[in-house]
Amino acid sequence: MMKARKLVSTLLAGVMVLSLAACGSSNSGTTASGGSTSSGSSTATTATTSTDSSAAATTTDGAGITLNMWCIATESDSNRHSYEAAIADMKANHPDITFNWEAFENQSYKTKIKAAVSADELPDIFFTWSCAFLGDFVDAGKVYCLDEAYEKYKSELPEVMMGNSSYNGKHYGVPLTMNIVGLFANMDLLGQVGYTEIPGSYTEFIECCDALKAAGIIPFGCAGKETWCVTEYLESVIEKSVGADALNDIFLGRATWNNADVSAAVDTFQGLVNNGYFDPSGIGLTNDEVKNNFMQGKYAFYMNGTWNCADFAANEEFYAKVKVGEFPVINADKAKLGQLIGGPSDTLAVAASSPNAAVAADYAFELGKLICHYGYLDGCGLPAWTPYGDTSSVNGLTQTVAEIVAKADTMVLFGDTAMNADDANTYLSYVDQVYGCQVDGTAFTAGLAKDIR
Repeated sequence: MMKARKLVSTLLAGVMVLSLAACGSSNSGTTASGGSTSSGSSTATTATTSTDSSAAATTTDGAGITLNMWCIATESDSNRHSYEAAIADMKANHPDITFNWEAFENQSYKTKIKAAVSADELPDIFFTWSCAFLGDFVDAGKVYCLDEAYEKYKSELPEVMMGNSSYNGKHYGVPLTMNIVGLFANMDLLGQVGYTEIPGSYTEFIECCDALKAAGIIPFGCAGKETWCVTEYLESVIEKSVGADALNDIFLGRATWNNADVSAAVDTFQGLVNNGYFDPSGIGLTNDEVKNNFMQGKYAFYMNGTWNCADFAANEEFYAKVKVGEFPVINADKAKLGQLIGGPSDTLAVAASSPNAAVAADYAFELGKLICHYGYLDGCGLPAWTPYGDTSSVNGLTQTVAEIVAKADTMVLFGDTAMNADDANTYLSYVDQVYGCQVDGTAFTAGLAKDIR
């Protein structure tokens, strides 16, 4: 089993080459220091830690230094334990640096971090998504270059995993785990309508949804209050209709949104909504509410990030019922299995304005390695760092995800991460309108072609 996991890690690195080639570009290669930090709101979870003494020796003495971090590992987030365990290790190993951290809800954090960049009020270390999301901050000169610090860790963190957070050949982020969008299924509910496996073809999938609906079982739950959750469904439908390359080119601005095939795919997704496959109350629910409903047996399917494997595996009763697979191909002439939504995205970065940026850089790498380690053991994602120690406890769902990724052909990074901030906001606004059936596929693509480029 250990040899098999090592093989999967090797295959993952090869797959990453396919998914990273287009993201790591920016107009900036700026580094800076000085300025001030901000600890943000009063909702912090605080720990006291310190950097590795050997790392700090290359920059400055860590005694008396305080570092602040923002992230999205809230109490209900799947990654919470990995952050808590990593920070506890840092506290035990490095007592000289005071480390304060705060966690914010995903959607609100995107607004908060962008405002902090504009106001030059970033904490020393901050969670970010990679590609264009981080690239905007790099272009603004607000992110500290990590090239020097990376030299100490490159034997444990493959260069290929750094691609989504590298710009003009320079490194600006510490990747943590990587995830894809998974199709999770409650097999007890599927079993009630005669299915022992997740349907493999789109025709069978629709037949399954019809059977579920006829039996009074809601096929899908989706959180309309958090638009990124809607994109997990919509982007999968588009990718399996038009192909990964076409969707990636649109996300990265190399092709127009005004694409008839994309319009048809959006209509396909909206048809699933109009056919009653989605919980109608979902439009007013948060992701936590929808996820809990799925685990309690209200929905048969839940399309979301594979970081959810951790929470599903932790619930012994539900773990026995759930399987994870890949959304089926809709148009085999243009798409195929192995084309996935996702890739390395979760990242730690260091503010250029931090008065202790060099120390923070070393700290971010060490912390990132630990978060990755505990996150992988928990099943919150596949590791960006080379796995170490005993990984025999990794749950079966995460192992299945690793097998799916190992066979992958192409990965397209989540749209609101691949695009720059302004374009992403416009995109999410249109996604909202699609889920609410306020626009159809033609209006969706025409509007984005007009409003984005």
